[in-house]
Amino acid sequence: MPADRSENEDAEFHALGDEGNRAIVFIKELTERDRPFLLNHFKALDANDRYLRFGSALTDEAIARYVDNIDFTKDTMFGVYESTLNIVGVGHLSLAQPEALPVLTGCERRESIAEFGVSVLAPARRLSVGTKLFERAVVHCRNKNIDTMYIHCLASNKPMLCIAKKAGMQIHRDHGEVDGYLKLPLGDKDSRRHETVEERAATLNYILGGKFKGSIDWLRKLFNPDINGKPKG
Repeated sequence: MPADRSENEDAEFHALGDEGNRAIVFIKELTERDRPFLLNHFKALDANDRYLRFGSALTDEAIARYVDNIDFTKDTMFGVYESTLNIVGVGHLSLAQPEALPVLTGCERRESIAEFGVSVLAPARRLSVGTKLFERAVVHCRNKNIDTMYIHCLASNKPMLCIAKKAGMQIHRDHGEVDGYLKLPLGDKDSRRHETVEERAATLNYILGGKFKGSIDWLRKLFNPDINGKPKG
């Protein structure tokens, strides 16, 4: 990485997905207009995926009711669009009532808690989409002064448990189910800037029909000439 790049430039480039050769993941905050695409996403999950995501293999009708009941004024939805404008990954943040959640040993009761759920379609797995959605949710919570992230999932949901362990969540298993808590630091100017940059990049990628990745690949080669094994000339 060139020495004359500023720290701010580095932060922006990281937010756009500069992590070596890992896949670029653009995460967009979803709105009411995305509801039909959310429905398509959840319907594309097979029975086992629905079981892991919702705790039961919901029917298409039940999924339609779930999507219809999403309140975008209260909950925050994040989506990863592919080039065909299909949503391949969804993160759902909803405010939880602290008194209604189990207290883990050594985990103090928190003032504000957001529960996180995630689903990723099969073609987009093993590309860190779920992890990226979780990381985006963490930054969003910090910037909204939410001090704790919470997950509840089946003990058989290995992808979600992998994300939780990687994030350092405090985990409790009970009768085939898992509860996890992650204490969050307060947001700061860097976290707010990171979320702004990431949202703008995802919006631009959406407008361009998923073609922004080509521009990022070009920038990677420009700032990291070793990717091609050739010096910058």
